[in-house]
Amino acid sequence: MYLLRRSHRTKPEKRLLARFWSAAFQAWRQETRRIATLAAFLILVVLLQLFVQVLLNMWNRNFFDALGRKEGHVLLRQAELFLPLATASILLAAASVWGRMSAQRLWREVLTRRVLARWLEKDRFRQLTDLMKGSENPEYRIAVDTRLATDAPIDMAVALFTSLLTSITFFGVLWTVGGDITFVVLDTKITVPGYLVIGVIVYSGSISGLMLLFGRHLTSVSERMSQTEAEFRAAVDAVRTQNGTLESAAGFTAMRQAMQIKLQAVLLWWREYCWQLVRTTLVSQGNVLLAPVVAWLLCVPKYLAGAMSLGELTQSAAAFVVVQSAFNWLVDNYQRVADWESAARRVATLLLALDDLEAREPKP
Repeated sequence: MYLLRRSHRTKPEKRLLARFWSAAFQAWRQETRRIATLAAFLILVVLLQLFVQVLLNMWNRNFFDALGRKEGHVLLRQAELFLPLATASILLAAASVWGRMSAQRLWREVLTRRVLARWLEKDRFRQLTDLMKGSENPEYRIAVDTRLATDAPIDMAVALFTSLLTSITFFGVLWTVGGDITFVVLDTKITVPGYLVIGVIVYSGSISGLMLLFGRHLTSVSERMSQTEAEFRAAVDAVRTQNGTLESAAGFTAMRQAMQIKLQAVLLWWREYCWQLVRTTLVSQGNVLLAPVVAWLLCVPKYLAGAMSLGELTQSAAAFVVVQSAFNWLVDNYQRVADWESAARRVATLLLALDDLEAREPKP
């Protein structure tokens, strides 16, 4: 049974992340204009997506109000309005994918070129092998971990920015449409203003807390899994490159045993990673099912009391789901954060090894 590290970040771990971001910012400065253009494009797309989302939320209210009143001509007009709104939403989603992937490609290119140049400069790749623990398999770190470390931050940053704007915008819907709720406790009337806002905050906080509890070891397990994968790949490559060692039966047996040991480590950590994902999926999938039900349960009392129309009920419930989804950015991205942190630390370890090696080189 493997002992897992504590979930909070230690000073060495913070140092690794700081080193990664230092390299990232230096890479960004090489392509300031292109990165600024892509960032502006993504911000514009997010704002337009939010605008269309608000229009769809209003459409949802108008459609169900017309349905409740059985007004066929209004339903037909709402159906005609839905087509351009849906088209705009689809096109903006496609534009967002293009913008995010273009930014990821650009960042990966400049960071990989920077790391690769430092690795090759003055034949440092030949001297790195025994320099320090944690810099093993530099090829994997440059080719794979750099990609993972540059893909996730852009996706998560766009999602976080979208979540913040969505929360602010739809808070207004929950506060105005949901309004207050009054109930009686021991012959005393108690009025709760903006009760849907309070409800979504409590619910989202509970879900995020559960995700932190269930997935507290995910980052460390992901990092160990990446390391064992890299070591297994290196053991397989050694069979092809070390032909002289394989000429004897003893050499071949030793190489085969080494591959089997590395493979066993990969499978063991993959199993541990699987159990981590099982635990976090319990929370994320439970949230997918519970959030709409909680929204409806909170809105139904006012609807039954005649204080909320059918359209207002569906609008408020939809806004509740949108806000809690925005609030639960951590729940939706917890696995991505863990995988990114693991990859970023592995890239940073290589960078620190190169820093150490460069510091030892004689000055001209």
